[in-house]
Amino acid sequence: MTKKSAPQQPNASFEEAMAELELLVAKMESGELPLEASVAAYQRGSELVKYCAAQLERVERQVKVLEGEMLKPFATGADDEDGEE
Repeated sequence: MTKKSAPQQPNASFEEAMAELELLVAKMESGELPLEASVAAYQRGSELVKYCAAQLERVERQVKVLEGEMLKPFATGADDEDGEE
């Protein structure tokens, strides 16, 4: 049994992984894949879903950190403790 796609590609972008996942879903929904190919496509799709979910979680953590960093200076500046006008 040979797979057309490589094993999970950690260097693939989120967009590339989503595009591959969309292609796999379309092939599976067409009903034209033999059983063995359908199982392989499902396994690859599962890998891609896990990869994409991990990427989204990583980005969400980064956004929360950035929001926290951006809100701190505004919160202290809004208190107007440093100088009064």
